Amino acid sequence: MSLDICTRKGMHVDIVLHILQFNIVPIFTLITLGFLLDKAFTLHVATMSKLIFFLFAPAYLVTHLYIADLSWGVFRLLLFCAVFMAINDALARVIARIRKFDSGMENAFKNSIMFNNSGNIGLSLIILVFSSGPYLIDGETPYLGQAVSAMTVMLLYMQVSANSLGFYNMGRATQSAKAAVSKILKLPLIWAAPVALVLRQIPFDFTASPLWPPLGILQGALVATSLTTLGAQLSKTKIDFANSDVYLSAFIRLLIGPALALALIWLFGFTGIIARAIFIAYSVPTMLNTAMIAIEFKNNEAFATQAVVFSTVFSVVTMTGMVYLSQILIPL
Repeated sequence: MSLDICTRKGMHVDIVLHILQFNIVPIFTLITLGFLLDKAFTLHVATMSKLIFFLFAPAYLVTHLYIADLSWGVFRLLLFCAVFMAINDALARVIARIRKFDSGMENAFKNSIMFNNSGNIGLSLIILVFSSGPYLIDGETPYLGQAVSAMTVMLLYMQVSANSLGFYNMGRATQSAKAAVSKILKLPLIWAAPVALVLRQIPFDFTASPLWPPLGILQGALVATSLTTLGAQLSKTKIDFANSDVYLSAFIRLLIGPALALALIWLFGFTGIIARAIFIAYSVPTMLNTAMIAIEFKNNEAFATQAVVFSTVFSVVTMTGMVYLSQILIPL
């Protein structure tokens, strides 16, 4: 028994160190570089956001959706994601009324708790967890494929919804519904998912076409550009350590989010590895794109930027705790 406890403690120490070394440090290194570059050269953040939303993000969605496994078995998980998001939307509306947010702040707060960082942190965390500790059996990782498949579905849902509904939320804050939709429809990003789905139906392997390598290069630039842009925006933002709205956003994203995910896991009847993967996936911090969208629409950029940074810092502790709780609360 004591050996098992020591093994678990050792695994969780490894998880903390891995998260710090391979997720948190690289993220903050790129954010810091963007911060320093802006201080030295005064970067034009609006131009950088245009590169993200008109080139890098559409390429990311097209390439990932084109090669993704979209079998009929994933639709229950997609419904789970939709219900989770709808509940967070309702929760944000209630909080907005209580705290008397204006329309812009309400929608910025909505995005900060509805969309999580499945790409930069979530997928890496899932791969780490399910290829180590009790999930590593005789040098093999029999559970990793299941967990990564579930994570990929959630990641794609998060990307598509953030780059459609997330845009609508921020546009709606300052424009009519019609104007917001009109602006969104002009973004190449919104057409990336339909294009990828249409290409999947064509009996031709587009990964062997001359267009595929440029798409790969563009999508590979997304994370670096997004993080340096966040750093540049951060250098223009006065950090307010007394901003209770930022702490409330982080609390909901990192603690209430996993609790809600657990309740929905039981309601939807997910079990075993898939259930654990979902629970862990919903413990990650606020999505980086929420800050980029706020910058693009010039709506509460300071709050959105701080929500991403603060939730990412605090998640080092909370994610490790959720990994541990997943083994206690969800039996295999």
